[in-house]
Amino acid sequence: MANRIGLEIRIAHYPPYCSKHNPIEHRLFPHVTRACEGVVFKSVPLVKELIERTQTKTGLRLSVDILNKV
Repeated sequence: MANRIGLEIRIAHYPPYCSKHNPIEHRLFPHVTRACEGVVFKSVPLVKELIERTQTKTGLRLSVDILNKV
């Protein structure tokens, strides 16, 4: 899909098991995953909107900044 729409996608991640000690990831990522579940990512603004809508009953809210440079 990325080739078809001419979009370059870069993914950065920790090596396996490195993030297990990062409490922020454990508290944040499950909620982001749930907010994006079942959605086909067609554009960067769509993904940004989905992540920004992520919130929990305890008050977790997210702000998203898209970095347009390497």
